[in-house]
Amino acid sequence: MYVFGFPIYSDVSKIKEKVDVIIDFSQVHLTLEVLKYANENKIPMVIATTGFNREQEQVILEYSKNIPIFKSANMSLDINLMCKILSELAPLLKGSDIEITETHHRNKVDAPSGTALLLADSINNALGNKMKYVYDRHDLSRKREDNEIGFTSIRGGNIVGEHTVQFFGPYETFEIKHTSYSRTVFAEGAVKAAEFIIGKKAGLYSMNNIV
Repeated sequence: MYVFGFPIYSDVSKIKEKVDVIIDFSQVHLTLEVLKYANENKIPMVIATTGFNREQEQVILEYSKNIPIFKSANMSLDINLMCKILSELAPLLKGSDIEITETHHRNKVDAPSGTALLLADSINNALGNKMKYVYDRHDLSRKREDNEIGFTSIRGGNIVGEHTVQFFGPYETFEIKHTSYSRTVFAEGAVKAAEFIIGKKAGLYSMNNIV
């Protein structure tokens, strides 16, 4: 079957064309199937899917020993610049109460978003990985602790993606925010990642290698 002159396959094993690189924006279980195909055929792969658990992350890491894999929870260059800014900002605002709010379209499955976790990891790494992630305060019934990063996930409509990180101090609040208006930004980032990873040695790469 062809769409706009391009072949469409329901099974990666049936692909006949020579593949230079694979870009995957699917779902976790499908990504792992495509990754297996990429590994068997020594094809570089860009993974833009989110929602992997620790065991699945380990599978990706194992495959990266055989093929080059570019993986990012968000393909936006600006989001990855935001991560860099947060990693420099967090130590300067040490002691603040940190909250991350993310808003996405109603059909997004995982929560919090992979991007929200990416932002939190940037902060946590900069603070010595001492922060604890809190996803739901409903059943806690206690005061906020000093080493927490709280998450709030909002789902509705057709919002592409919005992420806000707030540092609450005793007398003021510092806020940094990113809003995506079009999914085109993710496609452009994925193409840049694909161009980058072709010809690279086996390993796990990220937007940090581009930024």
